[in-house]
Amino acid sequence: MDVSVYRPDELTAATRTAWTTMQSEAHLRGWPQMANPFLSPEFTLAVGRCRRGVRVAVIREESPCGEPMAFFPYQRTPAGAGRAIGLGLSDCQGLVHGPGFQWDAHELLAACGLAVWEFDHLASGQQPFEQSATGSFPSPVIDVEEGWEAYLARLRTQSPKFTRTTLAKERKLGREYAGVHYVHDERDPAALRTLMEWKSAQYRRTGRSDRFAHPWISQLVHQLFHTHSEPFAGILSVLYADGRPIAAHFGLRSESVLACWFPAYDPAFSKFSPGLILHLHMAEAAAADGIAYLDLGRGDKEYKHSLKTRELSVSEGWVTRRHPVALAHRARRAPVRVLRNTIVSRPELFGRADRLLKGVGKLRERQKAT
Repeated sequence: MDVSVYRPDELTAATRTAWTTMQSEAHLRGWPQMANPFLSPEFTLAVGRCRRGVRVAVIREESPCGEPMAFFPYQRTPAGAGRAIGLGLSDCQGLVHGPGFQWDAHELLAACGLAVWEFDHLASGQQPFEQSATGSFPSPVIDVEEGWEAYLARLRTQSPKFTRTTLAKERKLGREYAGVHYVHDERDPAALRTLMEWKSAQYRRTGRSDRFAHPWISQLVHQLFHTHSEPFAGILSVLYADGRPIAAHFGLRSESVLACWFPAYDPAFSKFSPGLILHLHMAEAAAADGIAYLDLGRGDKEYKHSLKTRELSVSEGWVTRRHPVALAHRARRAPVRVLRNTIVSRPELFGRADRLLKGVGKLRERQKAT
């Protein structure tokens, strides 16, 4: 392998095109996760504008002038601790490669100057990295490659009560409010600001950390919102009623995958389940756009179970070399991972933790109000 490391903005247009082509061909060859927009050059470029240490290893078979065989985006600290691009935000991670490409994980890390590489949503099929995984988790998806009607028919069969109730709520919404309509690709920045305000309020209300309180995350989302091309786009989908948005979602689209990311709704309309109505419209519009599936992302949420048609698998863990930095990094991060996964995997613990977080959220809201 010949490995050359670049900053994202140093990649030539031809190199980025080769990366995109590799993703497109991966879907056609039956590797759908590699076509995920979180693995695209556009996502890496956007993160690189917001965070330090973002790099891309371009792997060629023979020489620096040869055709690219694979692309490995990552973030690196000055000490050599590496992590997946957008770790904690991205729902699909790994190395993008052509057919038949083989690599040695430790050799790759050495070429990139990394003592360790941490991941939490590693795409399946990345065997050199999967060997270091500490756990794998389901990532539910909505298949729409056969069209909207085929998906709806399947949904009526597997979740009849959910489907019947959700469609009835949409009809009731239409009777009580004028102008109910859906916009799949809303370009009004005001609608994005509304979504982010709703999501921040939801994080605070449920006691979670507000992601949009971090300026770099807000900057990243705004950049991606304004990124719009044939192979990649930030997609803001909005459900309107009575002349105002009542539910919205911001995600990323590649040629074949719509990655669901930030959904939220106006709590004043909660009795209509506007978020569920929105997701059904998203599935219908995605099918019309030629999308193969919507990736709902890792997480055990009731609405995901109701909407999904199947599950992919993602892994978390560390690839490490023998290095003090690797030992220190893992010693610091591993206990947090173990505790979180233990709580999430046990309903009785998760229920208590969820109630505690919501209680903290309510307390914070009361303190803010006073």
